[in-house]
Amino acid sequence: MRVLTGYVAWIVGVVQFFAVHLIVESAWDRPYSWARNNISDLGNAHCALQAEPEPRFVCSPEHALMNVSFVALGVLLVLGVVLTGGALWRGGRAATTARLLLAAAGAGFVLAGLAPADVDENLHVLGALLIMAAGNTGLVLAGFHLAAHVPAPLRWGAGLLGVTALVAFGLFLSHRYLGLGMGGMERLAALPLLLWALAAGVRGVTSGDRRSGGPGAPPVTDGPERRRRAVAW
Repeated sequence: MRVLTGYVAWIVGVVQFFAVHLIVESAWDRPYSWARNNISDLGNAHCALQAEPEPRFVCSPEHALMNVSFVALGVLLVLGVVLTGGALWRGGRAATTARLLLAAAGAGFVLAGLAPADVDENLHVLGALLIMAAGNTGLVLAGFHLAAHVPAPLRWGAGLLGVTALVAFGLFLSHRYLGLGMGGMERLAALPLLLWALAAGVRGVTSGDRRSGGPGAPPVTDGPERRRRAVAW
């Protein structure tokens, strides 16, 4: 149940985020654009013209709902990282580092929700850095340090998504949007982590894989010996 709860936390966190995103953007009088507007614009507490990084008028009537969603997403991401533990990860410092970086991304979403960009810009920017720098670096490391029984597409997909998101983050910071717009490039930097967490959660729930490195579980080793012990357990 511990591992299953972790997978479900990821699924619920990501699904509620996208659902709330659509609800909040639909409340805008001026049409919200995934290309022209940042994700953070949905959580801004005041109606005002924003000059950076690109000029746009922001007025989000349901900003409080969006900020609650940011916080919920962050908490559920961290919960998933903690509870899936040995079910997804190899042992060692590198795997631990990857998990800490992914948890840092969860903390970044919490900060983004507690400190809207037009209320406390410094804390909000810190939250964004935790998401798009720390979180995506953790995603790259995950590609190399997920457990051997994790399907290959989930492993190499993590690394590929992480690299893509880090490149997009660099382009976003340098104002090179490659035709995607400011909001489009930001999404390319921020959303791959969420898509991977959703995929990992769905796979964990539907496969029935509850292997864990916790007490009473079989040792997680590689190769035929690992499979033999898992079956015996």
